Amino acid sequence: MLSSVARLVTTRPRLVLVAAVLVFALSGALGGGVADRLLTGGFEDPAAESSQAEDLLDERFGAGAPNVVLLVTAERGDVDDPAVAEAGRALTERLAAEPDMANVTSYWAEGNAPPLRSEDGGRALVVGRLDLHDEDALNDRIGELTPAYRTEADDPGPITVGVGGYAETFREVGETLEEDLPRAELIALPITLVLLVLIFGSVVAATLPLAIGVLSIVGTFLVLRVASELTDVSIYALNLTTALGLGLAIDYSLFVVSRYREELRAGHAPRDAVVRTVRTAGRTVAFSALTVAASLCATLAFPFFFLRSFAYAGVAVALLSGLFSVVVLPAILTLLGHRVNALTVRRQSVAPPEEGLWHRIAVVVMRRPVPVALAVVALLLMLGSPFLNLHLSQPDDRVLPEDARSRQVNEVIRADFSSEEAGALQVVAADTDGGAGSGAGGADAVDLEAVDAYAAELARLPGVSRVDAATGSYCGEGSAEQFGCEPGQLVLGPETSARYAGFAADGATWLSVVPAVEPISDAGEQLVHDVRDLDAPFPVRVGGPSAQLVDTNDALFARLPLALGIIAAVTFVLLFLMFGSVLIPVKAVVLNLLSLTATFGAMVWIFQDGHLSGLLDFTPTGGLAAAMPILMFCVAFGLSMDYEVFLLSRIKEEHDRTGRNERSVAVGLERTGRIVTAAAVLMSVIFLAFATGQVSFIKLFGLGLTLAVLLDAFLIRGTLVPAFMRLAGNWNWWAPGPLRRFHDRYGIREHVDLDGDGGAGEEHAVTERDPVGVSRT
Repeated sequence: MLSSVARLVTTRPRLVLVAAVLVFALSGALGGGVADRLLTGGFEDPAAESSQAEDLLDERFGAGAPNVVLLVTAERGDVDDPAVAEAGRALTERLAAEPDMANVTSYWAEGNAPPLRSEDGGRALVVGRLDLHDEDALNDRIGELTPAYRTEADDPGPITVGVGGYAETFREVGETLEEDLPRAELIALPITLVLLVLIFGSVVAATLPLAIGVLSIVGTFLVLRVASELTDVSIYALNLTTALGLGLAIDYSLFVVSRYREELRAGHAPRDAVVRTVRTAGRTVAFSALTVAASLCATLAFPFFFLRSFAYAGVAVALLSGLFSVVVLPAILTLLGHRVNALTVRRQSVAPPEEGLWHRIAVVVMRRPVPVALAVVALLLMLGSPFLNLHLSQPDDRVLPEDARSRQVNEVIRADFSSEEAGALQVVAADTDGGAGSGAGGADAVDLEAVDAYAAELARLPGVSRVDAATGSYCGEGSAEQFGCEPGQLVLGPETSARYAGFAADGATWLSVVPAVEPISDAGEQLVHDVRDLDAPFPVRVGGPSAQLVDTNDALFARLPLALGIIAAVTFVLLFLMFGSVLIPVKAVVLNLLSLTATFGAMVWIFQDGHLSGLLDFTPTGGLAAAMPILMFCVAFGLSMDYEVFLLSRIKEEHDRTGRNERSVAVGLERTGRIVTAAAVLMSVIFLAFATGQVSFIKLFGLGLTLAVLLDAFLIRGTLVPAFMRLAGNWNWWAPGPLRRFHDRYGIREHVDLDGDGGAGEEHAVTERDPVGVSRT
C-alpha cells in the first residue's frame, strides 16, 4: 500500500494538493458551523433507572426536574413585604405563561413554604421546567428567557432577579467553551510555530506540521457535522479535535519532515527521498495513527454520548492526521524539494551524535537496572497513591468561573437556602395498586393513603428538605428544626394549590423529594440509596441529578473492564504484528499503566482535593467529572504508544542488525531521543494551552494529558524502558512457535525501492535509516 502512496505523491503531487485544497474547502464550508449542531449534555446512561424515571415522568405527566430557577431578591424589606410579594406572584404568573414552560411554582404560590425562602428572608425562589427535549432548542429558549428575566441591582422596582438552574448553567458552559477554544488556539499556535522553527531551523519546514494540523482539524469538523446528523455529539469533542489534531499532526509531520531532510542530506534526489520517507517514516506514522484511533474506540464501550463523541472525534482526527502526513505532506515535499530548508534561521546537524545524552542515560540505567526500576516504580506508585481516594461526580455550575452569572445564582441558593430545588429527586410509580381513594388532583385509581404514608416516610429520611406529592407537601427531616415542623408532617394540603393535581393521573403517581444536601456530593448519593432502599407501596423508579450520578458511576465501572480489554487486546495485536514479540506488548501495557497511575494520582490531588486551585483558578468539588478519567486514559494510552512505537522500532532494527541487546537499547534511545523529546514538548504546549480554559474539567483534561505526555516521554522512556529491556535480554523478541510463524507470514514488513524508480522495479529489504538518522536492516 505504501508503495502505491509513494508512486502517487511523487508522480502526481499537484493533483494530490488540488484534492487536499478541495477537501479543506469542502470541510470548512460544511463543517465550519459544527459547533451549532453539538450538544452540552451526554453524561447520563439512557438505560439507567434515573433515565427511565425521567422518560416515564415526561410521558405520563408531562413533568420533570426543574431546570430553570429564578432567584428573587427583595430590594426593600423581605420577601413577605406586600410590594415584594405582589411582584413575586406576578413574576411567577409571567414565567408560567411562557411557551414550553411547565411545573412553575414559587415561594408565594406555595403558601409561603419556608424552604423556598432564604434563611434571612431576603430572597425567594421561582422554579420551573422548560419542557424541551432537544438541547439546541433548550439552549435557544433559555438564551431568550435569561435576558428577559434577569435584572440588575440598580434596576427600579421592589425585586431583582437572577437566572440559574441546569438549562442556564450548561448554556453558559457551552458559550464559555466556544470562547475558550479560539483563545487556546491563539496561545498554542504561535508558541508551537516558534518551537518548530527552533527545532527545524527553517521557517518553511516549521510551517508544514501546522498546515497538516489545520487540514486534519477542519476535516474532523466535517466528520463531526455528519455524525451530528446521525446521532448525538457532544460539543466538548471540539476541544479534543483541536488539541489532538494539532498534537498528532505535529508528531507525525516531525518524523516525516525530519526523515525527508535526512534523505536529502544523504544525497538522494527529492523524488527518491520522498519515496524512501513514505516507506519508512510513513509506515511508523500509519501504525501510530491506527493505534491512537483504536485506543479511542474503547470509549464506544460506554453508554454516554459524551464519551462516544470523543471516539468520533479522536478516531477521525487520528486517521486524518496519519493520512495527510503520508499523502499530502509528501506531495508538498516533492514540490518543495531542497527548498524545504529555505528561510533558515539556524544551522544544525540533521543526524544526532552516536553517543549523546540519551545514550549515556540508557547506559547508566542498564548498569543498575533493578535499583533504577524499583526506585522509579516506587516514585510512580507514590505519585499515584491519591488515586486510591478517587471520587467521581457530575459537572454542575461549579465547573464555571466564579464570575459566571448562573454560578453566582446557584452559589447563593447553595449558601442561603435550606433546600436544593433544582436537585430534587423524582420518585415515579407507573402503576399503583389503587382504587382505595380518589379525589385530590383527579387521582382516580391512585391509593392516596399509601401515597400519604410513603411521602411521610420519604420526608423522614436524612437529607430531605421537603416532599411534594399528590397529597400535599411534607416537612423534611433536613429542615424540620429550622422551620419548627415535625419530619413527615403534612404542611400544605392538596387543596392549597392546583399544582398537586399534576402528581397523579390514570393510576400513576410521582413524588418530588427536595434535598437539603448538595445533590452532587457523597450526601446526595447516599440520599439516592436511602430512597431506593426504602420500602415503597408500589414499584418506583428514582430519577434526578443525584440519581444520575449514582447510575453514571455504576455504568462506568460496569463497562470499564470491557474498555480496558479492548485497549489491551488492540495494543497486543498491533505491537505483535509490528515486532513479533509477546513480551513487548505486555511491557508496553504495564509501563503505560504505571505512567497513567501517577498522572491520575496527581489529578486527584489537584482537582479533587483542591491543591493548587488558587493558582489554576478553579473550584474543587470533592470529585472528578465522572467521564474524564476514562477519556484521559484512552487518549493518553494512545499517545504513549506513539513514543513506544518510535523507540521500539529503532531498538528492534538495531538488535536485528547487531544482535547486541544493550547497545541496541542505548542506540535506539539516542537516535529517537531528540525527535521524540521535541514531539513531547510540542504536544505538551498544545494541551497546556487548553488547560488555560475557564471550564474546570477542560483544565483537568489539558493539564492531565500534559503530565501524561511528559512522564511517558521522559521518565518512562528514559528509565523504565531501558531497565526492563536490559533485564529481559533476548527474551524481548520471543514468541511461541505458532505465533512466530504467524508473524513471519502476516507481520508488518518494510521494503524500500533500491532502484529509485518509485516502485516500478524490484523491492528489496535493505539497510535504511529511521527518521532521525540511523541505519537499519
